[in-house]
Amino acid sequence: MNNAGIFIGEHFTDYTAEQYRQITQTNLDGFFHMTQAALPLMVEQGSGHILQIVTTLAEHANAEFPSVLASMTKGGLAAATRSLAIEYAARGVRANAVSPGITETPMHPPETRAGLGRFHPLGRMGTVADVVGAVLYLKDATFVTGEILHVDGGQMAGH
Repeated sequence: MNNAGIFIGEHFTDYTAEQYRQITQTNLDGFFHMTQAALPLMVEQGSGHILQIVTTLAEHANAEFPSVLASMTKGGLAAATRSLAIEYAARGVRANAVSPGITETPMHPPETRAGLGRFHPLGRMGTVADVVGAVLYLKDATFVTGEILHVDGGQMAGH
């Protein structure tokens, strides 16, 4: 599972070259190297599952959360997921992604969580357990490949 990621919310012209390097190295390089190393083994055994954690911001930008670099990198992983799903399906390897909305993690201080919940139609932030449930579903859903599963409290449904 490719879960490495950092988020630095800046207006596009305020990003530094160092922030760009940090975000692209974390969000893209790990995916590339780990997936490239794991795929031959999956192909050899005739089965496997590549899973990415992406972000709803790549599909639905929000003026309150400037996120060009997160959208570019995690959106790229979503596109790569679909490409890998097609490229490796006949060899028994599936590729999927989970696309969480705003999720309760240390990235969001407790005092901000009630306000952040308003961005989801269900009126709350997601939890790590919500994301884990989606990951486990995709692991067991052997007829699902190329899917970007939104775990966002209905956020994408309205857009």
